[in-house]
Amino acid sequence: VQLQASGGGSVQPGGSLRLSCAVAGLTLDYYAIYWFRQAPGKGREGVSCISSDGGAYYVDSVKGRFTISRDNEKKMVYLQMNSVKPEDTAVYHCATDRRGWCNSDVPYDPVRYESVGQGTLVTVSS
Repeated sequence: VQLQASGGGSVQPGGSLRLSCAVAGLTLDYYAIYWFRQAPGKGREGVSCISSDGGAYYVDSVKGRFTISRDNEKKMVYLQMNSVKPEDTAVYHCATDRRGWCNSDVPYDPVRYESVGQGTLVTVSS
């Protein structure tokens, strides 16, 4: 199983980015996918999760700004980031959870993750 996050970059506060997570080596339909992030000098934080049936969950700090989606046929999961803030600056990773359902609180919980991809850096700065 391989996951690859992409789409990061530098963006000004209030701007938008779309992150992508490409998944290979499994049937994506049955998996929940988590996004988590690690800001410079800080611990890892859960950001969002999409369940196998399309249920979407977010940590409070990104609710109303981020949108997670999936395309099982393309084996892709996306994180649309709008109205970004400097505190969104972090390396973002995607991870699989074969149980297919999300913890609605979206904690960072590596016990749940079978596979984790290399991250993509998002820098929000003016």
